[in-house]
Amino acid sequence: MVTSPLSVPLNAINAHHAIATPFVPEVVKAVDALHFEFRAVDNLVACNTTRVLKAFQNARVGTHHFGGCTGYGHDEAGGRAALDQAFAEIVGAESAIVRSQFFSGTHAITCALFSILRPGDELLAIAGAPYDTLEEVIGKRDSGGLGSLQDFGVKYREVPLAEDGGLDWNALMSAVKPKTKCALIQRSCGYSWRCSLSVNDIGRAIKIIKMQNPSCSVMVDNCYGEFVENIEPPIVGADLIAGSLIKNPGGTIAPCGGYIAGKQKWVEAAAARLSAPGLGVDCGSTPGDIMRAFFQGLFLSPQMVGEAVKGSFLIAEVLASKGYKVQPLPRVPRSDTVQAVQLGNRERLLAFCEAVQRSSPVGSYTKPVAGMTPGYASEVIFADGTFIDGSTSELSCDGPLREPFTVFCQGGTHWTQWGLVLGEVLKSL
Repeated sequence: MVTSPLSVPLNAINAHHAIATPFVPEVVKAVDALHFEFRAVDNLVACNTTRVLKAFQNARVGTHHFGGCTGYGHDEAGGRAALDQAFAEIVGAESAIVRSQFFSGTHAITCALFSILRPGDELLAIAGAPYDTLEEVIGKRDSGGLGSLQDFGVKYREVPLAEDGGLDWNALMSAVKPKTKCALIQRSCGYSWRCSLSVNDIGRAIKIIKMQNPSCSVMVDNCYGEFVENIEPPIVGADLIAGSLIKNPGGTIAPCGGYIAGKQKWVEAAAARLSAPGLGVDCGSTPGDIMRAFFQGLFLSPQMVGEAVKGSFLIAEVLASKGYKVQPLPRVPRSDTVQAVQLGNRERLLAFCEAVQRSSPVGSYTKPVAGMTPGYASEVIFADGTFIDGSTSELSCDGPLREPFTVFCQGGTHWTQWGLVLGEVLKSL
């Protein structure tokens, strides 16, 4: 029988320096119950770290790749190409572009969508409504004539989720039409109360889509999903994936940036959307030591994602024991790093976020305030006392101020961080 470190008598750990546990009893109990899940995550981290290490070795990553460049970015020492090569191998793609010039996941996803779609084409979202920040990109919410896909004559449909919150497989069987040029799959739950999609589910959906229209490209919003499993969507047929480096693949180290990976022709087309036709992937300065941070963050990301996944298990275990609805359910395998908790009213949502902010290493003295944020359809509150502004690979939470007042928790450099935060949260609810 394996014993949890939190249940080992203190005198057995250190007879001379007895240390009382900093965790509240609910957290101690939850950690004891999650021993099997934590061990499984450790094994996943080892598998993914092996994959990353091999890719770095195959790309012959060296210290000369860490230097920055200025101006047009032509005079650089091969860091861009080595990083792109390593990233593509890690996710199982033909090609990749990893750049500081992507300033958010939404920006990278937008470049990916505009690389595929042309006037008269149709975009089909197969996992219900997309994340709030994509609504103006698509034209589902008015963009003020600033150049949404619908402004350029791209039509849009979506397949609603099934009653259980998963993909509606029956509806998907007949959803793809001859003019459907791109199917959008959002891997993470976003701000919806639904299950995030496993890579196997994504692969099954891709087969159904291609069966109806082989020329329909599949674009996966991969945000929050990287390294949560041991394979990524290109392995199961995704034509493109995109995401942010201040989420999972930046390993809490990358200060900015995003990525697009997949079929080479679509990656090149997306690079032309980021820069301009004819410029492609061979330009763009990356000043300072950002390249080193990208490489180091990518290498650390399996470990950081593993800690975030452990944190999500802990949140679900503790808050479900207090009677709150959680998604995913306790001890259920994860497909992303987001843990949703239904709090039921505005006051509890505000209190939860305030408790997280008070427990953060940066800006603990500030009080998060709900308000309108560019790209979001309703008031949103964010708690993110992080070293990188907006980094959700570090411990953070947020939620829209609307029914059923759900908080979405992400990140954490170590599960113990969430263990400490939960003590503060439980006092506030």
